[in-house]
Formats: sequence, C-alpha cells, structure tokens
Amino acid sequence: MRTELAKQPVDATTTSAWADLSRLSGDLEPDLRGWFESDPARAERFAFQAADLYVDLSKNLLTDDVLAALVDLAGQTGVAERRDAMFSGEHINPTEDRAVLHTALRRPAGTAPALHVDGQDVDADVRAELAKVYGFAEKVRSGEWTGVTGEKVRTIVNIGIGGSDLGPVMAYEALEPYVAEGLECRFVSNIDPTDVAQKTADLDPATTLFIVASKTFGTLETLTNARLARDWLWRSLVAAGAIEDTDEGRAGAVAKHFVAVSTALDKVAAFGIDTENAFGFWDWVGGRYSMDSAIGTSLAIAIGPERFEELLSGFHAMDEHFRTAPLERNVPVLMGLLNVWYTNFRDAHTHAVLPYAQQLHRFPAYLQQLTMESNGKSVRWDGSPVTADTGEVFWGEPGTNGQHAFYQLIHQGTRLIPADFIAVAQPAYGLTDPVGDGKAVAPGADVHGLFLANFFAQTKALAFGRTADEVRAEGTPEELVSARVFSGNRPTTSILAPALTPSVLGQLVALYEHITFVQGVVWGIDSFDQWGVELGKKLALEIAPAVAGDEAALAAQDASTAALIARYRTLRP
Repeated sequence: MRTELAKQPVDATTTSAWADLSRLSGDLEPDLRGWFESDPARAERFAFQAADLYVDLSKNLLTDDVLAALVDLAGQTGVAERRDAMFSGEHINPTEDRAVLHTALRRPAGTAPALHVDGQDVDADVRAELAKVYGFAEKVRSGEWTGVTGEKVRTIVNIGIGGSDLGPVMAYEALEPYVAEGLECRFVSNIDPTDVAQKTADLDPATTLFIVASKTFGTLETLTNARLARDWLWRSLVAAGAIEDTDEGRAGAVAKHFVAVSTALDKVAAFGIDTENAFGFWDWVGGRYSMDSAIGTSLAIAIGPERFEELLSGFHAMDEHFRTAPLERNVPVLMGLLNVWYTNFRDAHTHAVLPYAQQLHRFPAYLQQLTMESNGKSVRWDGSPVTADTGEVFWGEPGTNGQHAFYQLIHQGTRLIPADFIAVAQPAYGLTDPVGDGKAVAPGADVHGLFLANFFAQTKALAFGRTADEVRAEGTPEELVSARVFSGNRPTTSILAPALTPSVLGQLVALYEHITFVQGVVWGIDSFDQWGVELGKKLALEIAPAVAGDEAALAAQDASTAALIARYRTLRP
C-alpha cells in the first residue's frame, strides 16, 4: 500500500504559511496582560473541549493571526490527508514499509466499516487477541490460575523496556485506585542487575507471575532480566521445597510463573514458556504506541478487563476528535502546531509537562519516549535532510514538587519553556486538613482545592508576571525590586479533566500521540521508526567481549573507550 503520499513530504519552510509565521513572529511583542485586558473573550475563544478534556490555550503566545497561519500551515503540509491515511491503514511508515495502526487497537467491537489492511481483518485480529488477554486476566484475578504450589498470584512482575515498560508502569501508577485488592504489579526494565534484584528481593516466588514483554523476544535487556528472574524463581522455589531441583521441576515452574507478550513463538518456547500463554501484537504497532495492546496485559490483570475497555474507549474518543474535528478546533492539531510555533519561530528547545496529579508522576517520562523517539530525526521520510529544527526535549515532574525545584528557571530564567499543566477536578483521595495552619488554610480545608490553587496560580504567574511598580507597592526595598520582578509572557496550556479515570488516561495518552503525529507531518519526518536507538545497541554487543576480558576486542576500540574499559577492569577485577 505504498503511495505517493508516503514518498513526498512537503517542505514546510517553502509554504506561504511558514513565511506568514516568520513575519508574525518577527513583529510579535508578547503582551498577555494587554491581550486579556483588551479582549474579554480571549479565554473563551482559545479554550476547547476534546472528549472529557477542557483545554485552555489562551495563555499561549497566540493571536488570531498566528492561529490562522498555523492552521494554514497544517493545511499546506497535508496534516489532514496524512491523518486520514494513517487511520485507513496506508503505509505511512516508509522506512519500514508499514501501516501505522495503533488507533486500531481501541476501535470498539463492531465498528463499521470493518478495517482491512494488507489482506487482514484488523478488527477481528485485535478483538481476538484482546479476548485472549482478558480471559487470562480473569483467570489470574479469580485465582483459577495458580503457581506450582496452587496459591493465587499476588504479584505480577512485568519485564520489558522502552514501550514495553514505560506505558504499562505509567498507566498502573495512574490507575492505582482501580487495582484489585490483593494484587500488585512491579516493573523491571533496566539491565542494571540492581533493578531485578530489588524488585524480587521481598517476593514470594509461589505467588509471583512474570510477564516477559518483547515483540521479537530478543531485546538484550529484557531477555537478560528474564533469565535472571527465571534463575531467581528456580532457586527460591527449590529452597522453599516447592519444586525438585530437576529439569522437570524447573520446566513446570516456568510454565506456571512465566507468560510472554511476543510474536516470536519459537523463542518463547525455547525459553520454556507455553506458547498458549503468549500474547501477540503486530508490526503496525510501534513499541511506544503499544500500551493499549497486549503489552498492557499486566494492567489488564491489575484493573480488570472492564476497566481496560474503559481505557480503550478513552483512547478512541480522542481518536475520533482528532479524526473528525475541523483543524481550527482540533485540540491535538492546535497543540502540535503550537509546539512547531515555539520550536521553529520562538527559539524554544524544551517543553515541560507538569501534572498536578501525583498519580501521573510517570507521565512525563512516558512522554519522553513518545515524543523524542518519534520526532528526534534529522532526515525526512524520503531520506532528505530536514529543513527546520525538529523535536523538543520533553521533561517534567508533578506539581507541587516541581515548584520547589525547577520552576525558578521557567519563571525568571532566560529561556522560553512552554509548559503543559494537567489537573483533575475530582481527586482519587479526597482529604481535608483537620487543623489548618491558622493563616491561609482553614480547619477542614479541602486539600485538593489547595493543591489546585497552585495549579491555577502558576499559570497565572507565568502569564502575567509582576511588574516593578507592583513589587514596589508591596513595600519591597528598591535594591531588591529587580530580583522580584516576573516578566510574564511565559506560555502555558492548561488541561483540566473531571477525574483520572481509565477513560481520561486514555484520552491524555492519545492526545499526545496525535500532537506528536502533527509535528512529524509538518516537519516531514517519519514519526514511527527509531533507527537512532540501534547503533548504541549494536556497539554494546561488540564491546561486551572487551569488558569481559577479551584483549583483541579491547584493542579494537578507540583510545577513549579502551581506556575507560581498562579502568573499569582495574576497579572490578
């Protein structure tokens, strides 16, 4: 299904919209105070609803002319056309000649017309695999699935890395209030042996289930950790007298305590896992877009199939908004275009994501892979060099922790750092302060309300700042006035949801998936390959013998690498 669409990126820098944006940026003197004062409707005009998310763009460095030019840029670079090609299953990942169909993972059962791609009934394939995952999840949750001693599983350890780890662990932490009582998930990803050692140190092997998540069942880190976990299981069960220290005993333990998410069934079987307990997905699902596939098996067990379906429905709701809303009111389109505006016209290099919801504490880390692995490219999808800067460094921490760490730089530093603030109205744990502080916090105060007062205050302070005259009016000594001035005009987007439900989490993830897509289209890059991660992995395999003591391999290294390896070997003889 290769098409001309997949072969011919538009050079955004040659469009009339790009020229308009360059001119507008050159003339722009940001004045959020003045803009709000002269335009009482600004907050309403630049606020949008996408599924359950209320998204306020009004505190961005955005005017009607800039917005119009950005929408024109989307039109002139073919954002809508490429979006439609993605949803229909065209091969918009040209370097791997693949369709890009993570959106198919969350299509409701019975959606018409059915989606057929490359001769496959995608809807039927997805639903069949989901049914298999759900059936297994119910067995674990009910206690029908047991370990070798007949005891119910109490801990699931997901072993993966990258997309096979970041999505599931983020979602598990976010949806912790929905986790079944008596179940716990842990996640092992780092090849540093400390990770697997710490995650298994206090576990009961008889009640532990490992999920090895690797599409190819060949990822170095994942398979190394899986072998370490298997060895821990064998040793612990033998020590407890639960199994005999024989090949048969060990094989039986793996069959009851390990399952896989992989399509490489031969390798799964060679590891000792029953292939009936292997859950698959497809080459049209990139790892960083896979948390709503079988990669989410640990989550499906933890929160149950019904809640997992709610997660999928949230993804789909945002998909439908992205697919159908006009560009000028399409939230993922507008947020993606704003990122292009800041990156290419306002000299921003980073982007902060600041969730005012402790359960989303892993969300910025999740977005780092989604955004930077997708759009950290220097060539376009036809192999030609990019014609503009691409990508931003995404980072962040939950509020209010970040306020006491790095907000100083955002407020008063010399760099422009656009920031997304995310909050929910209904907390998972609604607590009140019984005593208060005798000042701002009254006895019985709603702590979540106090928390969100910070959410509202930070975006206000970043937008409007504080002038020298306002600082003087507070009685500040003149010699300290300049230090206490806040320039304002620091752009933020505010995202407010009713509560952090499975559906809302799905909406948030899909929102950023589509934001990333929009930026990739404008820049003409393939957001769905990741060749940049391959070279380091290849070199690690070549260097490993030198680290282990192979003198010929050591001699083959450059001087710096050889010296570092030699020093390591002296420190760890």
